Amino acid sequence: MIALRSVLFNTIFYANLIIRMIVLSPYYFVAPRKTAYAIPKNWALSNHWLMEKIVGTTFEIDGLENLPDGSYILAPKHQSFWDTYALLPWLKDPVYILKRELMWIPLFGWYAKKQRMIPVDRGARGKVMVEVLKRTKQELATGRQLIIYPEGTRRPPGAEPLYKYGIARMYRDLGIPVVPVAMHPGLFWPRRSAVRRPGHFKVRILPAIPPGMDPDQFFEHLIEVTEKASDELLVDTVARNPHLPLPASAVERLAQLRKATAASA
Repeated sequence: MIALRSVLFNTIFYANLIIRMIVLSPYYFVAPRKTAYAIPKNWALSNHWLMEKIVGTTFEIDGLENLPDGSYILAPKHQSFWDTYALLPWLKDPVYILKRELMWIPLFGWYAKKQRMIPVDRGARGKVMVEVLKRTKQELATGRQLIIYPEGTRRPPGAEPLYKYGIARMYRDLGIPVVPVAMHPGLFWPRRSAVRRPGHFKVRILPAIPPGMDPDQFFEHLIEVTEKASDELLVDTVARNPHLPLPASAVERLAQLRKATAASA
């Protein structure tokens, strides 16, 4: 049944994306940029509805009150394609720094360009990165929210954290708050897998880290608070969903947490 529901969801998910892009393009490209943002926002909401109705996956968000007004960096854990769009309905005007190759995809790249997403060559250095930072500052000056995944790429639930120092440099150079986000969608929408699993999980938006900290201290603090919340949510999610098959990384991390709890008892 899970396999059948996964196939059905994946088929409708991509059809929903492509059909919306085609049918709504005339309105999207004529409307003002901020007005047009309603289309990707509603697309994200429709995906949440499809996940619930077809797969049986639901979620709740704790800490929406921690999102500041104006510009900030949103720094979520990255485990799944799900978390690339999931929070769009709750963000006023987000901007991503994207691989430039994504901007070449028909329709998707045009949509991203309309929203003034910032393309970057990941292998670039020097003047190119200076230009990316300049563009980012211009967008944030209008009150937008920058989404950065501190680990850079998708990681399986419970895996040893591999944060990239780039977010500390952005924190230093941009001078705006950073909002960490912990969650485990990878247990329900695993990376490199077509399987979608039913269940319920939490997304936890943590208090904003204010600007002005030493970059090294900020980096250590970001990892500490995010991983602490991530561990708590891993235990909670597995307890809520005992049916879930767990990746080896989650099994190993849970064993470490149980051992640490027993040692401190």
